[in-house]
Amino acid sequence: MGARLRVFLTHEQDKTLLNLRTADVPQKVKDRAEVIRLNAHGWYVEKIAAHFNWTPQTIREILHK
Repeated sequence: MGARLRVFLTHEQDKTLLNLRTADVPQKVKDRAEVIRLNAHGWYVEKIAAHFNWTPQTIREILHK
């Protein structure tokens, strides 16, 4: 297992990502925003991957972007 990835967001950044859930953007963008928010709120890569039914590597790639 690699090192734990953790994203830190300001309140404004978190709010912006939260607003994307209801914005008129592609589902892919909404999912990526939610991955970042969940990680910032303490979810581990493996738990996020299970939640979305994606691979942990996919989650890591999103967080690295």
